[in-house]
Amino acid sequence: MASKLKVDKQFLLSVIILIVAGLLIFSSASLGLLAKDSTQYSSVAFSQTVLGFCLGSLAMYLVAKRDYKNLRKYALSFLIIAVILNVLVVIPGLGFEHGGARRWFVVFGISFQPSEVLKLAFVVYLSAWAAAKKEKMKNFKEGFVPLVGLFTLAAVLLLAQPDTDNFLMIIFAGLAIYLSGGGRWRYVVLLTIVGVLGITALALSRPYVMQRINTFFHPEANGQGSSYQIQQSLIAIGSGGVFGRGFGQSVQKFNFLPEPIGDSIFAVEAEEFGFVGASLLILLYVFFAVRGLKIASETSDTFGRLLTVGIVIMIVAQAFVNIGAMLGVLPLSGITLPFVSHGGTSLFITLVEVGIILSISKSRAIK
Repeated sequence: MASKLKVDKQFLLSVIILIVAGLLIFSSASLGLLAKDSTQYSSVAFSQTVLGFCLGSLAMYLVAKRDYKNLRKYALSFLIIAVILNVLVVIPGLGFEHGGARRWFVVFGISFQPSEVLKLAFVVYLSAWAAAKKEKMKNFKEGFVPLVGLFTLAAVLLLAQPDTDNFLMIIFAGLAIYLSGGGRWRYVVLLTIVGVLGITALALSRPYVMQRINTFFHPEANGQGSSYQIQQSLIAIGSGGVFGRGFGQSVQKFNFLPEPIGDSIFAVEAEEFGFVGASLLILLYVFFAVRGLKIASETSDTFGRLLTVGIVIMIVAQAFVNIGAMLGVLPLSGITLPFVSHGGTSLFITLVEVGIILSISKSRAIK
């Protein structure tokens, strides 16, 4: 029997610690940018603190207060809006291009990444769809084929930008929802085989993908080119030792690490706080995942349960893909570290997602 509860305090505590730790790590990592360009630093700091943290925290609070079940009513509309935004962003003159990718809108000097909205919209819609299908999720035509259709839609939208990393996050979250909703493992294995073939084709057609794969298998090669980031990352992590150089004392963030406030920020954290600090940060993500999945297991509403699983897996998968890339155990990716890396849109959407889970936690069943 369901009972109205307060939000899950342990889950909320893990989020608060991640946010505070993220702000501290970001403030230190951004000193490298401050030394180079104070104007750009001001813009980045404003985006992260005001747009990401302040507005994101407010949005998290407001979303947590509302009934998450309203999302189910507007799931399709939300997905359509997200699709339109991601179509518009690839149109020259509308989307902003940086580093060969067209992934952002710039409004009044502030960048906005619509793929972050698409990730949330996809998880909300897929959760609503799977909850409505129920037993039909086990059926190939009615459960698996529509899932593949949704993945194809996401692939068309995100690979056009290109944004391979966020597409992979949608795959991880989508498969978690599919299996939690009653989908069959054998179809997931089939999709995995198709995915491997797809990655092979992508690597052959897009040189940057092949370059990442080659760098993963041969990180020692081309130290001034494709392997530069992973080599500098490993130098930073290794020089941190057991307890680190100390807060603000990273050397690699100055002129060595590419994107020290972006996808390389874990290397900065490991250099300053050492093995102990890096391990504690990883354990925080593990606790976030365990507590989030516990909320899902205690939620009697199918939509709420699937939505929680999808959001938790998406956030944690992103964290471990980022960390794994910096440690050299996964191919390099440009994906950011949730709660920590620079990205006002990413932090804002992540906090909205947390607000949804907190709302769900208030309606979980007592067992």
